[in-house]
Amino acid sequence: MSTHVQKPGWLTVNVLNRTVAWLTRRGLSVWGSRVLAVRGRKSGQWRTTPVNLLTVDGRQYLVAPRGHVQWTHNMRAAGGGELHLGKRVETFTATEVGDDDKPPLLRAYLKRWKAEVGVFFNGVGPDSPETELRRIAPDHPVFRIEIRK
Repeated sequence: MSTHVQKPGWLTVNVLNRTVAWLTRRGLSVWGSRVLAVRGRKSGQWRTTPVNLLTVDGRQYLVAPRGHVQWTHNMRAAGGGELHLGKRVETFTATEVGDDDKPPLLRAYLKRWKAEVGVFFNGVGPDSPETELRRIAPDHPVFRIEIRK
């Protein structure tokens, strides 16, 4: 498994993520944003972070543009979590997508959010060849989520 991680800088952690999370918690989705809540794999405490919810062919996905970060490790251990938008909370289960199935999802994610996250994909964009998307697939976890009714 890849160990690729791009840690956020001070501006992202202290300004951008906090602003997006604040707006999302108040019901204002910023380009599909949600606040992800997942239990910590060691502490069992709820951990939150803003994420972009991707929908492709009627299915929903969470993509980790920064790589194998803490929420991805926690998601693997917990097998699901919650998505928050305002007062609405959706509980879900998560299944990690295999590298061979990621290219169309990564392409769709980059089409929608390249301006925001493109820097984390090492020059690969929505118009890149399939071979390039396959090359970076191990570095970017993707989870298919199923909302519990």
